[in-house]
Amino acid sequence: MPASADESPAAPPVANGELLDPKLLAQLERLELVTRKIFRGRMKGERRSKRKGQSVEFADFRNYVAGDDLRQLDWNLYARLEKLIIKLFLEEEDLHFYALLDASLSMEFGEPTKLRYAKQLAAALAFVGLVRGDRVRIETLGQKPGQRSPVYRGRHSSWRMVKQLEAIEPGEPAALHEGVKNFCLRNHGKGIVVLISDLMDKQGYEAALRYFVAQEMDCYVIQVLSQEEISPDVKGDLKLVDCEDADEAEITASKPLLDRYERTLTAFTRGAQDFCTRRGMHYLLANTQTPVADLVAQQLRRRGLVR
Repeated sequence: MPASADESPAAPPVANGELLDPKLLAQLERLELVTRKIFRGRMKGERRSKRKGQSVEFADFRNYVAGDDLRQLDWNLYARLEKLIIKLFLEEEDLHFYALLDASLSMEFGEPTKLRYAKQLAAALAFVGLVRGDRVRIETLGQKPGQRSPVYRGRHSSWRMVKQLEAIEPGEPAALHEGVKNFCLRNHGKGIVVLISDLMDKQGYEAALRYFVAQEMDCYVIQVLSQEEISPDVKGDLKLVDCEDADEAEITASKPLLDRYERTLTAFTRGAQDFCTRRGMHYLLANTQTPVADLVAQQLRRRGLVR
C-alpha cells in the first residue's frame, strides 16, 4: 500500500477543479465509445449493430421462411420473380457503459489524488457515452450486490452523473476481489466496463480480475498511480505507515533501495498488463500527471476504447 508522508507538495490546479471543464468537453464531443462485442440493448440507440433487425437503412435480402414478419416482404420482387423475399435492415442499439471506481483509502494518495483523477477519467468517458446516447452507469467497489446505481442516458444527464461522482468519498473498505465480484453479480449484460484502480490490494489483483473473464463485456483495467509512487522523492530515515491497515515500516531511503523499489514497481505493473492481455482484457497504466484529455484521446484511442 502507498505510505503517507508528513509533508506533501502543493496540489496543482487540476486537483480541486471541475471534473468536466469546457476545454475538456470540447475535445470529448468528437469521440465515441467502441465495443468489439455484439450486444443487445433494451432501447433503440444511435449506433449500428452487427445484427440485422428493423431500421430505416437497408442491409440485405433473404428468402422468406415460415414465421417471418409478412410486413417485411418485398412485394415488388414478388411481382417480378414470384418469390417471397424478406428485406433486412441494419439495427441500431444502445451501448451499456460501466465505470467501476476503486474508492479505497489508498486512492486518496498523491497530488492530485488518484481518486480525484479516477473521477475525472470516469466523468470524461461517461460524457462521451451520454453524448452518443449510450446507457451509462457509475459504480464503486464498495457497493453490495443489490445496490445498483442509476442509469444515465443523454447529454442532459451529465450534471447528475458528475454529481454522483463528486459525492464519492474515499475509505470504502471493500477488498478488490470482493468489489469486482459484487459488480459482476449486479451486472450481467454486454457492453464495456472500465475498472479504475491502483490495484493495490494485499490479497492481489488476480482473483478480482478473473471475475471479468466470464462477463460478456469489453473489459478495460486502468491502473492509476501518482507521480509520488512512480518516482518517490524521499531520502533519509523514514517511518512509512500503510494508509489502510496502519502497518508500519522503518526504512532508510538510499539509492539502492529506491532502485529496488523501481524494479519492483515495474515488475508489478508489467505483471498486471500481462495478466490482462492473456485473458483478453485491455490494460493501461495512467500517471495522475497525464492530462485526462490526452489519456482518453490518445492512449485509450490506440487501445480501441474510443474513436
